[in-house]
Amino acid sequence: MLEMHWHTLLTIVALGVVTVVTRSFFLFSDRPWKLPHWAQRGLQYAPIAALAAVIVPEVVTTQGVLVDTWRDARLFAAAAGAAWFFWQRGVLGTIVVG
Repeated sequence: MLEMHWHTLLTIVALGVVTVVTRSFFLFSDRPWKLPHWAQRGLQYAPIAALAAVIVPEVVTTQGVLVDTWRDARLFAAAAGAAWFFWQRGVLGTIVVG
């Protein structure tokens, strides 16, 4: 069986406490809390930016090296998926076509 050191257990507990405190921070206030307009506007783009950060490197690199030929099937799949999305505006169809 694995031996757990005290500092490992302390780290896990501390991370759990930090997670609970930061996620419940908005529940501690009695009055309504509102984000500034610039923050609300920025958060509208967060899902798109996160998705791009995950998908783009997967499409344009192979084992950390840029794709060196246009014949890579992932490039055609990304183009077909993007075309489908702009034509039909459907996420499921985009996934299937890509």
